[in-house]
Amino acid sequence: MSLINEYRATEEAIKELQERLKNLSQDDKLKKELEFEGKLRTLMGEYQKSLRDIIALLDPEAKSAKGARAAKPAATKRARKVKQYKNPHSGEVIETKGGNHKTLKEWKAKWGADVVEGWATLLG
Repeated sequence: MSLINEYRATEEAIKELQERLKNLSQDDKLKKELEFEGKLRTLMGEYQKSLRDIIALLDPEAKSAKGARAAKPAATKRARKVKQYKNPHSGEVIETKGGNHKTLKEWKAKWGADVVEGWATLLG
């Protein structure tokens, strides 16, 4: 995009955002919410209370629910099973838990992944 196109697009975006801001500033609901927020913050300052104090006062269960959620043990990954691959061409045997084995990768590149997976037996 050329610099002049970027400039014009930015200018247009600014105009749209200014129009949205103008419409929002005339909204009665927004005015009431801003008034409420201002009064609440003044009251909080007057009584030296934080937002956490207000939440604890209005919803005492919120803290215990959050603590209970954090107390759950993290799910552990399922252990991979050992596979044994026997190459019918060379008779070579490989045992691995994953597909990141050097020789296994070479076999898959040479004979194809589907063929090599056919050579696998699950050991447990």
